[in-house]
Amino acid sequence: MSLVRSRLSGARSVKFKAVSAAMLVVALASCAPRKAANVDWALHGQDAGEKRFSDLGEITPANVGQLGVAWYADFDARSLRGVEGTPLVVDGVMYASGPWSKVIALDAQSGKKLWEYDPQFDGAIARRACCDVVNRGVAYADGKVFVGVLDGRLVALDAKTGKPVWTVQTTDTTKSYTVTGAPRIVKDKVVIGNGGAEYGVRGYVTAYDVATGKQAWRFYTIPGDPKKGFENDAMAMAAKSWNGEWWKYGGGGTAWDSMAYDPELDLLYIGVGNGGPWDRAVRSAGKGDNLFLSSIVAVRPSTGEYVWHFQEVPGDEWDYTATQHMILADLEIDGKPRKVLMQAPKNGFFYVLDRTNGAFISGTPYVPVTWAKGLDPKTGRPDIVPEARYSGTGKPFLGMPSPAGGHGWQPMSFNPKTGLVYLPTAEIPYGYISGKTEDFRFDPRGWNTGQDPGKTAMPEDPAIRRQIRGMMGGALVAWDPKARKRVWSVPMPLPWNGGVLSTAAGLVFQGNGTGDFAAYDATSGKKLWSMPMGSGIVAPPITYSVAGVQYVSVAVGWGGILPLNMGEALQASVKPKVNRVVTFRIGGKAPLPLPAKEAEAPLAPPPSTASAAVIEQGRVLYHVRCWMCHGDTVVNHGGVPDLRRSMVIADAAAFRGFVLEGAAEPLGMPNFSKDLKPDEVEAIRAYVIKRANDLKADPKMP
Repeated sequence: MSLVRSRLSGARSVKFKAVSAAMLVVALASCAPRKAANVDWALHGQDAGEKRFSDLGEITPANVGQLGVAWYADFDARSLRGVEGTPLVVDGVMYASGPWSKVIALDAQSGKKLWEYDPQFDGAIARRACCDVVNRGVAYADGKVFVGVLDGRLVALDAKTGKPVWTVQTTDTTKSYTVTGAPRIVKDKVVIGNGGAEYGVRGYVTAYDVATGKQAWRFYTIPGDPKKGFENDAMAMAAKSWNGEWWKYGGGGTAWDSMAYDPELDLLYIGVGNGGPWDRAVRSAGKGDNLFLSSIVAVRPSTGEYVWHFQEVPGDEWDYTATQHMILADLEIDGKPRKVLMQAPKNGFFYVLDRTNGAFISGTPYVPVTWAKGLDPKTGRPDIVPEARYSGTGKPFLGMPSPAGGHGWQPMSFNPKTGLVYLPTAEIPYGYISGKTEDFRFDPRGWNTGQDPGKTAMPEDPAIRRQIRGMMGGALVAWDPKARKRVWSVPMPLPWNGGVLSTAAGLVFQGNGTGDFAAYDATSGKKLWSMPMGSGIVAPPITYSVAGVQYVSVAVGWGGILPLNMGEALQASVKPKVNRVVTFRIGGKAPLPLPAKEAEAPLAPPPSTASAAVIEQGRVLYHVRCWMCHGDTVVNHGGVPDLRRSMVIADAAAFRGFVLEGAAEPLGMPNFSKDLKPDEVEAIRAYVIKRANDLKADPKMP
């Protein structure tokens, strides 16, 4: 017995020594320095629900004033154009997209360029892009980076080398489709939409296998020609809300940006765009809701099967897309937990929907609204002002929001801790007026709205322009989706500004059109820090950590639809001087060279000698062919030449060389030889010369 006890005692002693040794190892390990885990920004909206909120808390309201530049990296762009992309960070590497669908990979700590990818498409494709040669971001999965290219391709790149793994053409190249939106990853599929509603296309969303690029499914957002049959029951249902021969004009409904995914419900939410043409009298004989225009549609991501929809703007006539950022969250509403989808689309109402079934919960104006009196409290259907139905009437309607929206494509952010949504808003009036329906001529190469281009342009009378400009404004708004009201608002110098990021530490980051990147207190809106970037900012920021250090990054580069074609509203903007990514950290001390302020090109136009009739002809033609890039009434603040200051307008032959002979097609200036005659080009030149002389006579009133 004593021998057994002795052996048991020895066994306990050995076990005790082993446990003690193990505890010592653990204790020593806990004392040793640890390599901090990285926190990625691996999805477009940070999480599948696209909240654009981060739990990182090293940067706080107390120390945000110590932010400094960690590094910057420039894009190699053909020309300085709009930068709208959300960079991704995965395993210490940043992947960012810039103008012309170019992609760069950078070391997320140092900014060192690891590789770059140029899809190398024909610059003339830019003609199809209503809203600049922008790209809103890439996607990442299984060691591949996915980018949608302006010419309609979806390319999978090897994340280590930047070399293409597979490529698919997602669009019909005989039609004027474009791709500017970021792909989304949903399980083993990559999903992409397209743009081009005004150019005669039919919208759809397509899912491809991440590994191979094989098409898994395609969901059309509006019905096609009924004689050819319908792809599914959803299209058959939608067709009942259309009239006339809409398919001849494409119909629109392009899903060019926003999507979100709920893994628990296994639903993919798609934001659907406006009608094409805008004028419903042309598009659908002035009748019908025209499903699924201006709608949110939920589908099964494995099959593309329709589940539910909610239409925000029945029978859209105002370019009020539902393609703006959607956020999925769980909120307690009227004492009950609800799974909600939140959106502040172009139309000016902030929507809260039940994302399980699309049921309407609430909708409240977040900016001034003139097109509708309000929304039905049960269904969410708008009570549309009769005068707003301008189609076919020939009567003007002053609409707010404008086609640029009360909130544009720039992403907003939801902070679960404050319960607030932070969003950039815009207040811009717009005069809608249709031409005669019988006079409409569909142009597959041009901009089709059905409106009268000679009457929708900004009036040239200086007094009227000052009055209209006084109606314009922008703000960073903190919105309470439960109380349905603004909590605070920070006015901005311009109505067009960057997307938003919020953090658990109580910060909100945003860049603006005057080139400032700033941090605000999430509860009060107080500005806590800012730094000039040398160019206007429209892209949204992100935050991530590498080796325990938190970084904040933003892509910089002024451009997009408003700087190109509504320059009147943006005179205080900082024009595109750089296209780059700038990254900050606490104590960062890297230099950030800002571009020198360039003197305006000399204003020395030739005298305006053309007849009033020729100038008027040129004005109408200009607003059919040129204004989308060179600006309403020849005023733009984007990355294309200010024609009023161009020496080319003094030389008729040189002007024709650009317009009719494609002298600058590689840079995106289209060749209009199939669309304009020499005498029409001369009329356009006469109008531009007149506007240049207007500016010379009154430099304060462009």
